[in-house]
Amino acid sequence: MLFSSGLCFLLTKVFKIIKIEEGMTSDIYVSSVIPIGAMFAMTLWLGNSAYLYISVAFAQMLKAIMPVAVFLLGAAAGLEVMSCRMLAIMSVISVGVIVASYGEVTVSWIGVVYQMGGVVGEALRLIFMEIFVKRKGVRLNSISMMYYVSPCSALSLFVPWLFLEKPKMDSGGTWNFPPWILLLNCLCTFALNLSVFLVISRTSALTIRVTGVVRDWVVVLLSAVIFSDTKLTPINLIGYGIAIAGVVAYNNHKLKKEATITTSNEEGNSSNQERSNDLQIKDGNRDEQEQERFKSVQIEERQ
Repeated sequence: MLFSSGLCFLLTKVFKIIKIEEGMTSDIYVSSVIPIGAMFAMTLWLGNSAYLYISVAFAQMLKAIMPVAVFLLGAAAGLEVMSCRMLAIMSVISVGVIVASYGEVTVSWIGVVYQMGGVVGEALRLIFMEIFVKRKGVRLNSISMMYYVSPCSALSLFVPWLFLEKPKMDSGGTWNFPPWILLLNCLCTFALNLSVFLVISRTSALTIRVTGVVRDWVVVLLSAVIFSDTKLTPINLIGYGIAIAGVVAYNNHKLKKEATITTSNEEGNSSNQERSNDLQIKDGNRDEQEQERFKSVQIEERQ
């Protein structure tokens, strides 16, 4: 997060390659950006801690429950409306994740709790982001968002690290941070955020969601090849397939909803334009009538 903060500062303020979008105030920063940064830090802390106890593939399978958490928290915040269709989709995703968990060879419930905590943190971050955009009316690109959020996340990670992890690291002897591995991880993180910004700016929401599903499968299958602690079972894959089917149905439902809103907005704009044109025509006719009356009065006066 410190690396992302520094790199965003260089790109936006020093080299000015990317422009920071306007609209940020101190009130919005305190009420929206700081909670988003804190939830992002919670996601990173708990999500990374889960990898100490469970495999990468199983952690990715548990992440499939994300739409359920986002929908339930969104419904509690008044951003989502409960319906039979959405309840069915959430049930399919939940059943898929449960089946995938049942098929896991070695389940560490500590790792599961950490991962689910990370899922809740990410869901809260997305909810705060939606409130930030819809209710505050501020729209920022990914780099601008990272410029504001990264320092908050770095501070939110530093405080618990100081009291929870630093004493353990001190008691373990000399700190060992391989600089090249650390630098490559930082670059990968920033490249991820930059790629999200580029994909959003050059493609559509459908592309984002489809590539997200493909990425999830790639992570699961590659981790089974690369890491020895990952052992996929047929029940694992069946459960994860069910969960992904629910995620695809959820994405499709959200895209149709967004398309309906866009269409209604366009129809509203066109009707407003037609009304404006009608008013202009009526005003023009009135002006012509007034001019004719004025001319007739002048003619009468001359006569």
